[in-house]
Amino acid sequence: MTENTTEIAVVGFANAPHVPRTSGTTNGVEMLAPCFRTLYERLGITKADIDFWCSGSSDYLAGRAFSFISAIDAIGAVPPINESHVEMDAAWALYEAWVKLRSGQARTALVYGFGKSSAGTLRRILTLQLDPYLVAPLWPDAVSVAGLQARAGLDAGRWTERDMALVAAGADGDLETLLAAPYIADPLRAHDIAPITDGAAAVVLAAGDRARELCERPAWITGIAHRVDSPALGARDLTVSPSTSAAAATATGGDSAFDLAELHAPFSHQQLILAEAIGLTARTKVNPSGGALAGNPMFAAGLERIGFAAEAIIAGSAGRVLAHATSGPALQQNLVTVLEAQP
Repeated sequence: MTENTTEIAVVGFANAPHVPRTSGTTNGVEMLAPCFRTLYERLGITKADIDFWCSGSSDYLAGRAFSFISAIDAIGAVPPINESHVEMDAAWALYEAWVKLRSGQARTALVYGFGKSSAGTLRRILTLQLDPYLVAPLWPDAVSVAGLQARAGLDAGRWTERDMALVAAGADGDLETLLAAPYIADPLRAHDIAPITDGAAAVVLAAGDRARELCERPAWITGIAHRVDSPALGARDLTVSPSTSAAAATATGGDSAFDLAELHAPFSHQQLILAEAIGLTARTKVNPSGGALAGNPMFAAGLERIGFAAEAIIAGSAGRVLAHATSGPALQQNLVTVLEAQP
């Protein structure tokens, strides 16, 4: 970053357990409150030390209007807070908070996201993000749309079903057993599809010297950008991701050397698309956390990618990392963040 810009870092990350369903309400308080408490204790701060709060969630998913207002109960009423919200994955809330800190309006921010996917039929709920005139009335569900994307790549020779299974299994997985499994939405099998996951995540950002006070080894955000492709599925080549390439070019400055990358790929073939779009090399370890295929809490999974990547720097196991978040059908919207340790 240039000398006249504000240095901003991730100094703390906490997330709720990934579970297939929760017994609590849909407003996220039960999942968020433990995350906030963990961050307070880990950083030695209180609610009063946070200058700005920003969240990501969806009223459609929660099934109630202004569900994000109910979630603020997890923060508490006293003292008053400065708060904002995006109807997106909380990775985009982190972008808003980054802008807030970079503009000098705050020194610290707590960003959080939450979603209870088990409250409805997720693959049908996500149909509501499609073109409301020509596509959504046909009710193509999210898994079937991803299946069309996977089939397009197979037919074009861009990847094979074995390549997809390798993403899900890792280097030591039993590929033959996976490839013998039945299809859920041809050519997708169960291992190709992110599980239904309830969850929440929270990240603390801090600027300059405040970051150094709160964390011995902050994960400095040295690049961040997001881009959007057409929402019309027939208007773009689904086997590539131009918006990811454009965001990565801006965020990385053309340097694709990373110790690890956390890619938000809810389907196995999408990890293949993203790695190519970003230009990752073989030296980069991809999704050591397990990625979205291990747990995909809606509206928190993208923020988790940033949090898990940052934790590797904070822990001292990595020096330069990349995190990616996506939103919309078939990788329509993409955000790329680069984080680095300072010497």
